[in-house]
Amino acid sequence: MASIGKILRRTFLIGSAAVVGGVAFGAYYVSRPAANPLKPGEGETVLSPFVMIDQEGVTLFAPRAEMGQSVMTTWAALIAEELDVELDQIRVLHGPAAAAYYNSALVGEGLPNKGYDISNFQHNLGEALGVLGRTLSLQVTGGSTSMKDGFGRMRMAGATARETLKQAAAERQNIDRDQLTTENGAVVAPDGTRIPYTELAEAAGQIDPPKVTLRDPSEWRLLGQPQQRLDTPGKSTGTAEFGIDVRPEGIMFASVRMNPKLGGAMNSFDAGVAKSMPGVEKVVDLGTGVAVIATNTWLAIQAVEAIEVDWGDAPYPPENDQLFAQIAAAFDDRPNSTMRDDGDVDAVREGVTEITAEYSAPYLAHSTMEPMNATALYSGGKLELWCGNQAPTLIRMRVANIAGLDTENVEIHTTYLGGGFGRRGELDFGEIATKVAMAMPGTPIQTTWSREEDMRHDFYRPAAMARMRGAVKDGKAVVIDGKVASQSCTHQAVQRVTGFAGGGPDKVLVEGFFNQPYAVPNYRMSGHVADLAVPVGFWRSVGNSHNGFFHETFMDEMAHAAGQDPLEFRLELTKSEHAPSAGCLQAVKEMSGWTGKTPSGVGRGVALTYSFGTPVAQVIEVVDEDGTIRIKKAWIACDVGLALDPATVQAQMIGGMIYGLSAAVQGEITFADGEVEQYNFPDYDALRMHNAPKTEVRILETNKHLGGVGEPGTPPSMPALGNALFDLTGQRARSLPLNKQFDLLV
Repeated sequence: MASIGKILRRTFLIGSAAVVGGVAFGAYYVSRPAANPLKPGEGETVLSPFVMIDQEGVTLFAPRAEMGQSVMTTWAALIAEELDVELDQIRVLHGPAAAAYYNSALVGEGLPNKGYDISNFQHNLGEALGVLGRTLSLQVTGGSTSMKDGFGRMRMAGATARETLKQAAAERQNIDRDQLTTENGAVVAPDGTRIPYTELAEAAGQIDPPKVTLRDPSEWRLLGQPQQRLDTPGKSTGTAEFGIDVRPEGIMFASVRMNPKLGGAMNSFDAGVAKSMPGVEKVVDLGTGVAVIATNTWLAIQAVEAIEVDWGDAPYPPENDQLFAQIAAAFDDRPNSTMRDDGDVDAVREGVTEITAEYSAPYLAHSTMEPMNATALYSGGKLELWCGNQAPTLIRMRVANIAGLDTENVEIHTTYLGGGFGRRGELDFGEIATKVAMAMPGTPIQTTWSREEDMRHDFYRPAAMARMRGAVKDGKAVVIDGKVASQSCTHQAVQRVTGFAGGGPDKVLVEGFFNQPYAVPNYRMSGHVADLAVPVGFWRSVGNSHNGFFHETFMDEMAHAAGQDPLEFRLELTKSEHAPSAGCLQAVKEMSGWTGKTPSGVGRGVALTYSFGTPVAQVIEVVDEDGTIRIKKAWIACDVGLALDPATVQAQMIGGMIYGLSAAVQGEITFADGEVEQYNFPDYDALRMHNAPKTEVRILETNKHLGGVGEPGTPPSMPALGNALFDLTGQRARSLPLNKQFDLLV
């Protein structure tokens, strides 16, 4: 499809077509429509930034990155449902970096509410504020927002395309549009005559799109049903293109080496040995590191490792215990936020049983299966960059600045992502690839990080600590008073992207901590920011990942102090606060046959977390097998409000749980002499088939609004496992990873 190449090469030309389904709010600068980045070539019709029709059929330009979560398939289903085509009739390409592809759901997620208690006004306000995503160039895949963002916009794009094509057919036949129907990629006339969309595309491109009404869910053919994933054939046959697969003509290969003491300087280096290796083309001084360009990646990795470098010290305490001491010191400072302060936690003293506990969770790496990489071609006045990424517009701005170019002279090609989890929302891999390519203009160069370089130069999930105080009376929770201390990945991300120091209350630091759906009358939760220079970033489920462990382990401790069954204790607290959360607990109770009693050698734990608009309850079962503990079974219930593709929801819930269990069992990044001690998967492993639990998932749809699915399965997994181990052994786990305290099957 050569013309698609023309479209993508013209992505930065300014057009006047509005984003179909865009939201207008506020001043002109905010409300004016974003330019349509797709400029049709001969024989092509672009009906919106998302839908193009030419002689080969319908193409969806998906603005969200496909990193295994099936976003391209579900977005295609949203289009197909209204456009009356089948999924296999839609080609899906990743949209270019452009303001039209802003994420309309991200801004609303930052509003200071608990989420589960959001009013209709607040929900509508969040949707209206979503247009600020265009102003801020937030073409971002993250925060479990892809379906929230696309649900209305994609259906509107499909419906508008359908009605525009019908109008073109109506004008051709000189009849009213209402007399026409659509079916299987064609407009159908009253006499049964079928006119394929491809024949009407050119005429439709000359028509102002009519106003449309979206179809009622009762009419849906595809949505709500499991769909065959569009990326399965390519990934099964090895023809899908990931960043590491890119091969422009004349390509050379590079690898990089940076200071293992993160953020430290590079004082000097000696590249004599590397330069003498046959096949080495060039050694590149990156200022803060070195790179080698060679004829293949393996040679580049070997050569860059042969360079002798004098590295400067890290700008943070060098030892792990020193880092945690500084995190603990943050408790002595004023809180950065107190986003929940119900009742009076200090007044309730008489007749209560008090419980206190302190918890900790380590730094974690993203450990994507595909290491960081990007391919860049610098031609003096232009730059092309190929990579898997979660923020095309942001990475375009960054590499344009590095190359000294205007953004319209930079073209981003987004490939499949071999794992993201937030890591590919960072910009460093694109920045380094650009610097390497600038050292050899006119030659495309693929810069691939070794696994060791990737593992030891992450933007880690921050380590965190929590101090909890609670009180129970007459079998009920009457006080929860919690403090969490951690670095702020939000403040750091703002600094990295904008150059300005981040500040203000950080909702991300306390998410999953202050906004859990429990009706406890005296409930205060505060966040404290630890001032450390360890590079941290957004890791799957972000603050919820450690806060879920803290909150739900403590909730278990409170249940036992109250003499109550842990699941029933939670169920009673959620019934009046958030019915969908209570429904999830009731579901896992039924699924697992929970009785509150387990036989000798078996332990069960439960946890409930609300995150990204979705409550998720999990029950984990562990068994003692001759002294080794195996995670045997898991039950998951989630309420997503509307399951657009139940098979995808199920897969994401299981995948999120496995990601969390992997971290709970053995995930840990530690520091010694300022350097990360974990180098590769043998040091930082995940659950495998032999030690992953058999899992059952139940999907509920009572939630008021559409919830996320990519991340909510992760937070409850860690406390559910810890609580199961307590049931089995009587030992309470208050720190992660769990393999330091228990003999778990790995």
